[in-house]
Amino acid sequence: MLRLKKVTSSTRSAVKQLLSIHHQQQQQSLPVNVPSRLTSNRFLDFYQLGNKDAIEKERARLKDEMNRGYFADMAELKQHGGKIATANKVIIPAMAAVKFPQLEVNYSNGKSFKLPITSYGTDTESVKADIPKATMMCLSFRAASQEMTDSWSVPFVEAFSGSKKVQLYEISFIESWLLSMTPIRKLLLRVLKKSKPQENGVLQRQIGYAFGDHYYFRKELKILNLLTGYIFLVDKFGRIRWQGFGLATPDEVSSLLSCTSLLLEEE
Repeated sequence: MLRLKKVTSSTRSAVKQLLSIHHQQQQQSLPVNVPSRLTSNRFLDFYQLGNKDAIEKERARLKDEMNRGYFADMAELKQHGGKIATANKVIIPAMAAVKFPQLEVNYSNGKSFKLPITSYGTDTESVKADIPKATMMCLSFRAASQEMTDSWSVPFVEAFSGSKKVQLYEISFIESWLLSMTPIRKLLLRVLKKSKPQENGVLQRQIGYAFGDHYYFRKELKILNLLTGYIFLVDKFGRIRWQGFGLATPDEVSSLLSCTSLLLEEE
């Protein structure tokens, strides 16, 4: 009985803390959260209510997201047009490259798969033969960044249209908890279903959608502004070897293509 009272008391205290966090966020960041950071209005899973570490982690997350929002992103966009940094001029050495976080993606037909596709854990030679040597990832969190990602993907497809060792994925993130619910997600994918872009070569743009909360995915890749486009070039081991932002310049496109060619030459 005493132990039950302690557990009940601990859970009740944790709920009060979460309610306090939620109330703080609504009071302090209501103008900032329209309509950008919808996923921050959430609670921990019930089994984590008594977990102090989980509560502190959630508190730190809310504080982090309260510091940014739609208006902050828009102010930055007006300042630099989405070019938060210049693209890499040379390829990132393999020893210094970081791994691209695993990401679950859905095609518009409902099929799900995980990116990046790498050679880790593949022992069969026939499977290894299908692993791309270079994969370009175009990440969009808002529809406004589509033009930015197109400025990279169009010349990329033109340059490597005949290569079987190159892949291109355009991923749109849908983080709204409502749109991520299974019935609504399926309906939305039907609406989004459209004919594939008519590229003539071997290389085809593959369009996917990532649903749900991706806060820690964004944090790992240091993605802050959700109004710009993010471009990553990943090798066959899933390592980020090049990165670009916003609208592409001719020099940046040239560096992307040359770095991709270098990856195709790597063993």
